[in-house]
Amino acid sequence: MVNKAPSASLFSSILLLILAFLVAMANSAPKSVASSSESAVHIVYTERPLENEEPEAYHIRTLASVLGSEEAAKGALIYSYKTAASGFSAKLTPQQVEEISKLPGVLQVVPSRTLQLHSGPGKLH
Repeated sequence: MVNKAPSASLFSSILLLILAFLVAMANSAPKSVASSSESAVHIVYTERPLENEEPEAYHIRTLASVLGSEEAAKGALIYSYKTAASGFSAKLTPQQVEEISKLPGVLQVVPSRTLQLHSGPGKLH
């Protein structure tokens, strides 16, 4: 009897479920009050770029349309997500979040959060 490895589509489905859970958790988080000029890390979920455009170039172009230049976009960009989801993380002010949320191709913008899955041995119940 030959054991088959889990398929790539099953792996992708599991990753997408985890991503959906994390987004739901981020949306239910209490909002902190920040000044209008204070930047914070946000995750910007986007549509996938066209086949002839690299994801990071698409992300920089999207950011540059709000930040005013490609140089500013490269400075604000923290990470480009290319595999299980399409998007990027970047330091943005509340005003920039509002502007980028309105762009075509931007699906959702959420504050980045670190979630603690458990607090250690013996605290799993």
